Amino acid sequence: MQDRIRAFVLAALAEMQYDVSEATGDTDLGPAGLDLESLALADLSVQVEDEFGIKFDLDEMETTALMTLDEFTGDVARRVDALAATAGSAA
Repeated sequence: MQDRIRAFVLAALAEMQYDVSEATGDTDLGPAGLDLESLALADLSVQVEDEFGIKFDLDEMETTALMTLDEFTGDVARRVDALAATAGSAA
């Protein structure tokens, strides 16, 4: 699942005109790496929410900027898994 999320995130960033050609799992999303600004992080978060059916809190944007690509995609994967587990137990 994390590989699918990483591919989606990289495609979304490329569509947002970010150069992801040399991005690795250790690349920071914030100033030390891809240099995503708060608006770009918000846009990316909305796209991820829409694609994977999860939700981010507004106060999480600051910590997201400090994450690497692998940390972010891992966090998304955990949220997707938790959502699936919740949905499975409700059925």
